[in-house]
Amino acid sequence: MGDSTRTRDGHGPRPRYDATPDDDRTGTDDPTGTDDHAGTGDPSRTGDRSGVDGQALDEVVRFTSDLIRIDTTNKGDGECRERPAAEYAAALLAEAGLEPALLERTPGRTNVVARCPGSDPAAPALLLHGHLDVVPARPGEWSVHPFSGEIRDGLVWGRGAVDMKDMDAMILATVRYWARTGLRPRRDIVVTFTADEEASAADGAAFLADRHAALFEGCTEGIGECGGYTFHDGRGTRIYPIAAGERGTAWVRLTARGRAGHGSKINHTNAVTRLAAAIARIGDHRWPVRLTPTVQASLAALGRLYGLTADPYAPGFDVDAYLDELGPAAALVAPTVRNSANPTVLKAGYKVNVIPGEATALVDGRCLPGGEDEFRDTLDRLTGPDVDWEFEHREIPLESPLATPTWDRMCESLAEFAPEGRIVPFSMSGGTDAKHFSRLGVTGYGFTPLRLPEGIDYGAMFHGVDERVPVDALHFGVRVLDRFLRTV
Repeated sequence: MGDSTRTRDGHGPRPRYDATPDDDRTGTDDPTGTDDHAGTGDPSRTGDRSGVDGQALDEVVRFTSDLIRIDTTNKGDGECRERPAAEYAAALLAEAGLEPALLERTPGRTNVVARCPGSDPAAPALLLHGHLDVVPARPGEWSVHPFSGEIRDGLVWGRGAVDMKDMDAMILATVRYWARTGLRPRRDIVVTFTADEEASAADGAAFLADRHAALFEGCTEGIGECGGYTFHDGRGTRIYPIAAGERGTAWVRLTARGRAGHGSKINHTNAVTRLAAAIARIGDHRWPVRLTPTVQASLAALGRLYGLTADPYAPGFDVDAYLDELGPAAALVAPTVRNSANPTVLKAGYKVNVIPGEATALVDGRCLPGGEDEFRDTLDRLTGPDVDWEFEHREIPLESPLATPTWDRMCESLAEFAPEGRIVPFSMSGGTDAKHFSRLGVTGYGFTPLRLPEGIDYGAMFHGVDERVPVDALHFGVRVLDRFLRTV
């Protein structure tokens, strides 16, 4: 793993981010990324601004809409069936001359893996992955039906529009563009569409990494969800964060036991009371600051952008005061300066006049790299002697280097089509399939490029109501992804 902190005083290569636009180009390029000459240039020129052809631009929109209409809701109960979406994606890959494999641990929980050969057999392979499942959506809460894939007002609406059937569609449109034009990436690209990412990934990336590791032979790096999108800071600056880290998953079950009895009688061993007290302590706990190299680099880049003088690498650095100075941009970093534990589910009792003998709760915990022991010790203390706890699901945190050629290519590809943007690294507050692929030695980054207008809050779209993605953003994403994959 690279040490991004070494770059601050000139020791070692400086990672490319916090890019400053070229004044000669800013304001002259089409701000939507959909210039009229798209598709008319020579596609063999990897740096050509015209990029992909019109068919690819049409296909990315159609594929996004089609995938949304295939309901792959994952409630976490094992009933999800990704197979129809997997077969759809596999058919499109086969039309592009690839040989996709459909792989299942559980019937109907289908994954797709295909290798797109590169032009340099000596180059390491690159993993390109997206998941096919989505979280539940209640149609009555939406402006459009969440599984309609409706295209309205220049937007594609529906569950999965940003999480993450848009990226799946970008991958498909890009690979098919290469097949039509005879283009090849330099590195082998292992295209993977997974099941079960929105739950434990036991039927998806974890299964693939455990049972089908040979399909990922040679992959040293991977590109997945959540990075390369437009973040509007409220001050007129467009920030493009690229993910180089993830907090680890620590989902916890709490169990309180007591003496069952009649609701009218005094009971000092009430399981509900014991559980409620523990939950209140967990919810009120203020976790200590823990700054990882990626978070420090993110704070430093944002500080340079806004002219802040405090040094995130210095002893005694006051991160909370610094976040206040960042304003809206603090949202990119604030969730990742600490571990966290949020109570989410409570279960107890079955009748108002019966004190139950047991009460349970679920807590969504997240750990930064190096913070796992602190998390366990803190949960032991906060739950106390009357409440037991155990991990329901646990996954590792990730930290990826910034001073690498792959990182540079991501930055350059964004800057090519969003010259007005400022690029910063960040760490994701949640997790992705990259955790499982990391066990195969794959270094993961979050890079799902989307150029978004003000008013489209990317973060709020995840698991939210009225999830949607602009058509222009999909066009931008295909252009950037094509540029990146052919130059990395």
